[in-house]
Parts: sequence; C-alpha cells; structure tokens
Amino acid sequence: MPLIAILIGLVAGLAVWGVLDQVQSRAVEKIVNKELSARLDLRSRESLLRFDQYMANYAATARLLANHRRLAQYLEPLFWFPEDNVEPVVYERFRPFWLPDFFGRNALLTPSHVLLMDTRGQVREIYQAGDSPVPAEMLADSLNWIGSGDEVRTVLARVEDQPYLVVSDPVEDAGGYGMGHLVVVVPIDAAFLAASEGSVSADNSAVALVDADEQRILVTDEPGELLPGTPLDQWDAEFVVTSSSLPEYEGSNWNMLFATFIPHSSVERMAERVVGFERRQRLIAALAFIVVFTLLIYLVSARLNRVLARMTRFSERALDIEQPNFKRGGNQLLLLEDWIQQFTNLVIKAREEMSRRHAHEMRETEALKAAIMEASLDAIVTLNRGGRIIDYNPMAEAMLGLVPEDAAGGDFARRFLDPEDHAAFVSMLVRSRRHHDHRPHARGELRARRADGLRFPVEMSIVPIDIDDERVYTLYIHDATQRKAAEREIKGLARFASESPNPILRVNAEGLIVYANPASQPLTDAWASGPGQLLPAAWIEEVQAALAEGRNHEREEDQSEQIYSLLLVPITDLDYVNIYARDITAMRRAELESRQHQSELVHVCRLSTMGEVATGMAHELNQPLGAIVNYAKGASRRLRGGMLDTPPLVEAMRQISAQAQRAGEIIRRLRALVGKQAPIRSIVDLNYLVREVCGFLEFETGKLDLRIELDLTAGEIPVSADLVQIEQVLLNLVRNALDALEDRPPADRHLAIFTRVRDGEAIVGVADNGPGIPPERMAHLFDPFYTTKETGMGMGLAISQTIIDDHDGMIRADSEPGRGTVFHLHLPLAAAARCAGAEAPSEDQAEPAEVEPPLAAGAGR
Repeated sequence: MPLIAILIGLVAGLAVWGVLDQVQSRAVEKIVNKELSARLDLRSRESLLRFDQYMANYAATARLLANHRRLAQYLEPLFWFPEDNVEPVVYERFRPFWLPDFFGRNALLTPSHVLLMDTRGQVREIYQAGDSPVPAEMLADSLNWIGSGDEVRTVLARVEDQPYLVVSDPVEDAGGYGMGHLVVVVPIDAAFLAASEGSVSADNSAVALVDADEQRILVTDEPGELLPGTPLDQWDAEFVVTSSSLPEYEGSNWNMLFATFIPHSSVERMAERVVGFERRQRLIAALAFIVVFTLLIYLVSARLNRVLARMTRFSERALDIEQPNFKRGGNQLLLLEDWIQQFTNLVIKAREEMSRRHAHEMRETEALKAAIMEASLDAIVTLNRGGRIIDYNPMAEAMLGLVPEDAAGGDFARRFLDPEDHAAFVSMLVRSRRHHDHRPHARGELRARRADGLRFPVEMSIVPIDIDDERVYTLYIHDATQRKAAEREIKGLARFASESPNPILRVNAEGLIVYANPASQPLTDAWASGPGQLLPAAWIEEVQAALAEGRNHEREEDQSEQIYSLLLVPITDLDYVNIYARDITAMRRAELESRQHQSELVHVCRLSTMGEVATGMAHELNQPLGAIVNYAKGASRRLRGGMLDTPPLVEAMRQISAQAQRAGEIIRRLRALVGKQAPIRSIVDLNYLVREVCGFLEFETGKLDLRIELDLTAGEIPVSADLVQIEQVLLNLVRNALDALEDRPPADRHLAIFTRVRDGEAIVGVADNGPGIPPERMAHLFDPFYTTKETGMGMGLAISQTIIDDHDGMIRADSEPGRGTVFHLHLPLAAAARCAGAEAPSEDQAEPAEVEPPLAAGAGR
C-alpha cells in the first residue's frame, strides 16, 4: 500500500508537472517577449531623443555665438562689398576674436568649421579646427544651408557619404544692421554619436545613421563592430535593429533613419535568465508536487483523518509563505500556486510601477509647463476652435485686463483686438491650420485692446495643438509698445541730421564729403563742392589735422554775406570727421554793433570827463599863451627901441616857439582824448601813460595842494593797448581818488601811483588815504549807474571795467573804511616782453600798504 501510494503520487505529480510546464512555459514566453519588445522600443526612443537633444544644443550654442557682443563689435567696422569671387579668411587651428569657446563649456564637440557668410551667401571668414578644409560641395551650395528669417536653421547635410550637422543663424553688427549668417559645421561621425549618447550602454548597444533609400549604414558610434557602408539587413543575424525616423529638418538634402543596434546575445541572455529562473522554479514546484502528492496519498491510505487535519494545518501555514518552502511536510501544491500568484503579482506590480512613474513624469511636465506659463513675461492665451478663451496665464490677465469671471468662454478677437485687425487675426488662424507640428507658423503684429478700451501694439504667434481630436490654439502675445517707441526714437534720431537747421557734414580722411544735410547746401555751394566731392584744399588740411591730433578743431568761415562757425569732431576709430556748422552772421553783427555802442559810450564818458577837467585844461593852456604874449611884447619893445642885440632876440623867439609847442601839445592831448575814433591797439609804455594822466590833472592837484607820489618801475612797461582808452581808465581812477581826498586837511592828503611787473602782467596801483568804501557798497562798485556823488552818472567804473575786460585784463579794489582805498589795474604784457621773461619785483618795489594816517570815514566813490 505505501509503495502503491508512492507510485501513484509520483505519477500524479509528474502528470501535474507536465500539464503545468506546457501552460506556464507559453504564458511566461509571451510575457518575456512582450516585456523585451517594450524595453527595446523604449531604448530606441531614448537614444533618438538624446541624439535630437544633442543637435538642439548645437543650435542653442550657435544662437549664443551669433548674438554675442564680441561678434557684434567685430562686425561693426566691417563693410563687405558684393563681389563675385571672394577669397575667405581662414583661421586654421586657432580661434579668432569673434568666436568664444562656448562649445567646450556646453560639453559639445568642437565643430570642424565655423563660417561667416554675407547676406548674399558668400563665405567671408572660416574657422578651421583641423587639417581638413570645408568640403567644396558645401561651399558651392552655401545658400541651401542658411535660412531667410530670423530663426536658427538646423540642417542635416550629406556630402558624399559623410553626414554633417549645419546650423545657421543671422548676425548683426553693434548697430543692429544685418551682416549675414554665422554657420556652424559639425561632422556627424563616431565621436559625435558617442557624445550624443553620453556614456557606454550596459547592454553593448550601438546607434547609427542610415540612408533610408539605400538601407545602408553611413555612420555609427561603434565603427569597429558596425562597418559604415554596409547594408542594414546584413546585421539582422547579430543585432536586434530598431529604426526610427528623424524629425524633419528644413533644407536637408537626404532621407535618413536613426537605428539602434542591440546584440542578439544580450537579448538572448536576458531571455535565458528569465526562462531559466522560471524553469528552476517549475522544477522545484514539480518536485514539491510529487512529494506532496506522494505524502498525501501515503497518508490518506495510512491515516486519512490525521492527513486531513495535517493538510488543514499545512494550508494555514501556506498563507504566510512568500516564496516556496520545501520543508518536510509542506503542502507543495499550495506552495506552487502561491509562488505562481506571487510571480504574477510581481509582474503586475512592475507594470503599475512603470505606469506610476509615467504618470509622475507627466505631472512633473505639466507642473513645469504651468510654472513657465506663470513666470512668462508674455501673455499666453488658449482658444478653442471657435476662437473662445479656454485658459490664460497671469501676464495675459495683467496685459489685457482680463476679469476671471468674464474672460472664460469669451470671444477673444471681439473683446481684446482692435476691430480693424479682426480679419488679420482670422487669416493668422487659417495659416496656422495648415501645419501639424507645434511650432509658431503664424506670426504677425496686431493692435490689442484692453478691457478698459486702451489700444496698444502687440506681436502675436499662434501654435495649433490637437488634443483628443480636438484642435485648440495657443496665442503667445508680446507687448510691443516699448519696441515701437524705441523704433520711433531711432527713426527720429536717424532723421535728426537731415532735419537740423544747421549744416552737418561727414568727411573722410581724404577730404571727400560722404554726407551733407540739406541745410549745408549754402556752405557747400560757397566751397563749389557737394556730397561725393572733395573739400577745398585748405579745409582738407584742417580735416587731416583734426584726425591726426584726435581733438576737436573750431574754425570760422567768412563768406562775405554769411559767417559760419565750424566745429570739426574727429572720429578716429572710423577715420572720418563730422563737421557741425552754425550761421553766426547775426551774432557777429550784434557784436560789431555792441562794440560800436560801447565805443560811443566810452566817447561820451570821455567828453563828460573832459567837461569836468575843462577848467584845469584851460588854466594849463593859458600859461603857455601868456608866456608867448610876454616874450612877443619884450621882443617888440627891443626892436622899437633900436636894441638889436641878436642873442636876446633869438632867445625870445626860442621861448615863444617852445611855449607854442607846449600849447599845441596840450591841444593835441585834448583832441586825442575827446576825439571819436575806432579803438587802435599799439605797444605803449604804461609808465608813460601814468605820467600823461598826471599831466592832465596838474591844475586839480594844485587846487588841492597835493602832489601825486609816483613809484614807477624802472624802464619801460610795454603793453598792447588802446592808449586813449587806458588813459581814460587811469584818469577816472585818479579823479575818484582826488574826490575822496577833498574833505581831508591839505597836510593829510596823500595820493600815490605805482607800477609793477609780475608773472607776465603789468600792474598799476592808485592808492589814497581817503575815507575808504563801506563793505556794503563794494559789491556794487562796478555796477552801471551806481554812484554816491550828487553830480555823477555812475558809469565811470563800469566803463573802466568794460575797457579792461576788452584788454584781457582785470580791475579790482581793496578798501578799509577810515584808512583809504587802493585800485589795482592788471594788464597782460606785450608778447615780446613775455617771451623775454619779466623779473619779479625787488623788495624795494613791493606794493605799498595803506597810506597813513587813517582819517574818519567820508564820501565814497
């Protein structure tokens, strides 16, 4: 009985194992194949995404280079002439100034070539990283690799069997002028593909670019294993090949596939590990079944009741078993069922884990997009097919004045666009429907309208998106108000020169007039020149001198009817000169009239002065006339009396002649002081002028019982001055001093005049010990019509200051009430005297201090 029970148990266990082996083998094989297929497909998509992202990194780096300030500064002074045959500048194995090392910073392979093209597609400069030049076919078809818009253009080009990544982006100089394109050329070789994958795959997989038409490998990251140029089907025996279409690149000249190669050995090893594990588990389960059936049958036959009780306890124990347990007495059938259920749960758990990760990634992506929309500086609005608002970001709410409770479901065009732009907006929507990717294919400038009615310009891009067979439109709206204002300002600045009422010209180093605004026509007509013509020879020399010295030159141009003031401003780095002219004819005429009025006023002041000294001059003139009469009478008496001695008569005639000359000199000085004449500058001796003035005032000083103390520098003091005007100033100062001394006792009256030479200046001082000038009157001392005299006009010191200023000199006064006043007159020495170098005054010629003794305050100036 036990033997039969054992045999029956063995047969039953083998039968159960045989049935389960067939069923489970097919189920496990299906699961393994499905899981392997999913993993291979995922591996292929990841490789393609890494490759596409790697190329996108090149596009982003090219955009950074094209907009870098180094390149803009480099292009600013360049001007590329449109020539048929241009020999480009080649930088072989060294990086030019305009090309920073952004590729190394961004973990990208250095491109083989970087080209600068002009707007006609001609290559002007080439950076060559290695020994190989740019392929001739690529240079011949250069226009095919650059775009026509402002976007970065990425092209996968093929020259013979070598694929290239060609990225182009427009470039501008520092002034915003379009100069052409920056083109980055990167050969797609084994190193490129290896860099795009990032690291060596654990499953020894490889990637390659395949010619879709010829089904032939062009380049691979494992050229030692996958030979370029071989057919794709040649490797089916060794690899599991997964091919994917690359994203469409505008301008690419060939059809390509991205292939992933995973060795069959890796796939088989993976499958063998899973199947081997499953078989071991089934074998263990089969043995367990056999042992369990044998024991069950044996126990049933021997101790049925005990076996039933024991099976119940085994069942309770089996509920807590997580993996097969082959302890003696275990219920192996239940254990096998539990293991199969556990394995199935593990597979389901793995699928749930993948679904959870995918859902988590989707949530992260949605959160990232939401954050981008929240932080965007542009308004983003989503519309349904009917043009009604579905969603919008906070910037749209601020820009358009959206109210949340009213915006949802509202007609966007009707509420937030200018009525005149409705048709243009509908046209943009229609254009966007013709494209199926998510790039903004409909762009335009419209006028938006806020909820409060304010209208402003915007730039709008429309991206159509299909969600569950339902098309929506995402609008990207940028406020163009500041850009429009900047454009208007730039246009206004550009028209500034042409609108200027003053002449403005630009002249190059050769003297050629490059630009002349309309207001400069009278000036250029007088020069018999114009735009595109040379300046007169003298002005060419001025232009070249300004460029050579690097500083501004200011000149005047007198054209008889008009007078121009020309300011020459050199722009040395660009080798040209800007000439800014202004018509100063009216100003010069006003200056001439002012000088004439000033001369007339000075003349009137001289007449007034001479009226005041007329009595003294008459007395002075009466002395030589009286002497002439006396000598003539004496000579007449001698002749009538017969006294014909010659010597006395000759002496009388000599005295008559001398006195007549003296009277003539007095009249000459009077006429020179009173006569109206144009100012005449000459070299005069300042000491002589002082003596002349003292001679004028001899009568007045005699009336005051005063002798002027002269302390004059030895020798002559040459100054370039108008003799009459300086005499008038000195005469006015001395007469003021005499007026101040009238109230002092005769014995206490002191008036001194001194001259000095110091630091290239001639100094005249007039010092008196009069009552001085109160401090409150010092500030108004030189104001016109300010006087403290009952009969004065208040113009003497004001005109004196005007005369001295016209002579580039200075007049000042120092006074101490009760002690006296000193007037200082400073005039520049004549040029010859300055060149010779005047010595400093000696100690015995130092300026005197106040004149002693001080008296009580009296009348001022």
